[in-house]
Amino acid sequence: MRHFGHISPTVRKDLFHQEPVEFSPSSPARTLAAALGATLYSPATRPHLAADIRKQAARGVVSMVLCLEDSISDSDVLGGEENLVRQFADLDADPAGTEDLPLLFIRVRTPEQIPDLVRRLGGPVRLLAGFVLPKFTESRGTAFLDAVAEAEATSGLPRLYAMPVLESPDLLHLETRVEALAGIARTVNRYRDRVLALRLGVTDFCSVYGLRRTPDMTAYDVQIVAGVIADVVNVLSRADGTGFTVTGPVWEYFRSQQRLFKPQLRRSPFLEEGVEELRTALIEHDLDGLLREIELDRANGLLGKTCIHPAHVTPVHALSVVSHEEFSDAQDILRPERGGGGVMRSAYTNKMNEVKPHRAWAERTMLRAEVFGVAREEVGFVDLLTAGLRA
Repeated sequence: MRHFGHISPTVRKDLFHQEPVEFSPSSPARTLAAALGATLYSPATRPHLAADIRKQAARGVVSMVLCLEDSISDSDVLGGEENLVRQFADLDADPAGTEDLPLLFIRVRTPEQIPDLVRRLGGPVRLLAGFVLPKFTESRGTAFLDAVAEAEATSGLPRLYAMPVLESPDLLHLETRVEALAGIARTVNRYRDRVLALRLGVTDFCSVYGLRRTPDMTAYDVQIVAGVIADVVNVLSRADGTGFTVTGPVWEYFRSQQRLFKPQLRRSPFLEEGVEELRTALIEHDLDGLLREIELDRANGLLGKTCIHPAHVTPVHALSVVSHEEFSDAQDILRPERGGGGVMRSAYTNKMNEVKPHRAWAERTMLRAEVFGVAREEVGFVDLLTAGLRA
């Protein structure tokens, strides 16, 4: 699979200075963590889940979470498990094959579910990339991670990944936050090769204080949440080789019966009036806040995003593509002859590139360029968005 692989090679060639690379579940964990992109959540109870997965893959989704936790009621858990077994069997038996399927994860409620589900899935378990571990803390996390390791060993799979969700009140409350973060760090470091990424449960954070952001506000406008995000990045996502990929919080607003931008896409994205028209459409569809939040995610050290609606996927991916200007700066900073440091004017002649302080940023940018590609000099977000939606 690859990002923007659902659009034609001809269109990709016109859009990208450097196209996104192909990757698979067997790719290095560093690549997979960066490539998660917009991870689309779906309740595990959906009756046509296998068909839904294929449909979303054809629209550019590369990672999905099939949820047995908060998205379904307590009384539906057993039915959800049975449905997953059926749907994985359907995916595995489909004549269309399985090469183009997204990375599939199951969000469980308890550690005991993990080996049980792997056993019940049987042969089709090979389609599973791993598990999402809810309300992750030091006291709960070890049992979850041990269960993933046990399930991997019994299944014979080369690797089952884990994605802990950081969403407990201990992480939010000021008096317990430092120890909670230290405990999470101790736990995930013991299982570093298994932890693909850390996910943020911002909805749970807000619920502790009875808060909910509006469609025109980002998670960073809710100061108590912004403080937790900053501390999580501070402890768990350092650029010194000890950090993990931390993904952005869910955007929970969407329009029912949404048909995104249909009138606007008839206009050329290269025309200024087309850009303004599309911006109006974004606001009308409650996605202006999403776009601002994606930009703030990246500015605050997060990569990828939890999504609960297909309409959010293409904007997340379009804003994840590295611009030609970013790529030019990163290349200049990482040139071997710059190893001794120094300062230079950017090729775009609009900023200072200081080699040593900007090196970690440049390395992260080049990893993002690998999995999401580099846009041509004249190509912007609107062009990438329209191409992704038209495909």
